[in-house]
Amino acid sequence: MATGRTHRPATRSRGIPEATVARLPLYLRALTALSERSVPTVSSEELAAAAGVNSAKLRKDFSYLGSYGTRGVGYDVEYLVYQISRELGLTQDWPVVIVGIGNLGAALANYGGFASRGFRVAALIDADPAMAGKPVAGLPVRHTDELESIIRDNGVSIGVIATPAGAAQQVCDRLVAAGITSILNFAPTVLSVPDGVDVRKVDLSIELQILAFHEQRKAGEESGPAAAASRPGAPARTAPVAGSGKGPEGDVPAVMPA
Repeated sequence: MATGRTHRPATRSRGIPEATVARLPLYLRALTALSERSVPTVSSEELAAAAGVNSAKLRKDFSYLGSYGTRGVGYDVEYLVYQISRELGLTQDWPVVIVGIGNLGAALANYGGFASRGFRVAALIDADPAMAGKPVAGLPVRHTDELESIIRDNGVSIGVIATPAGAAQQVCDRLVAAGITSILNFAPTVLSVPDGVDVRKVDLSIELQILAFHEQRKAGEESGPAAAASRPGAPARTAPVAGSGKGPEGDVPAVMPA
């Protein structure tokens, strides 16, 4: 069986925009659900609604794959599943290591969707000697002293970091030095990596803060500024100081994703 080290998807060489690549998993998830229900074909409007995008954007995305559908019939579901899976590199086995087996790392290890989506958890790694050898999701936890040999022996090119923030950069550096070229980072910190290494960051606190922003906006639109300010727990508002250049909340910056 091929490993992630021997073949890489051709999306970049074929000039598929990153925004389109980011939407391909959404289409694949919707198509997989249709396939499981034995739906043979789907229109662009139906698939776009299931994926949460507009149909014009979906048709443009699929044009990069060379897939245009059939007028009056739509897209062949099984063929699109294969086509997108191939483009994403999911028609082969991608070994993954997870570093940091605390609550989050253990939850990731127990996630049952990796295998069905083309990924195999090759090893679970933790710095705590007391964790070494303990089974998690059917795999014994390995100590970080073995990190480089694990990556080499399993041909791993994708690493998942689920460590505390303070340890994340050091772990990242070791992963990269060992040959890892793609990292999924769950640690609440921004990682510095050299060119040629891709990092995707998952920060639940940022996503919740963005949702809080939208909730506050919706509350303000529905009730008006006065009602929103009177809600329990709402911060007291003060008038801006003339000439200070500061808003009512002072110079505290707005929440921005990393």
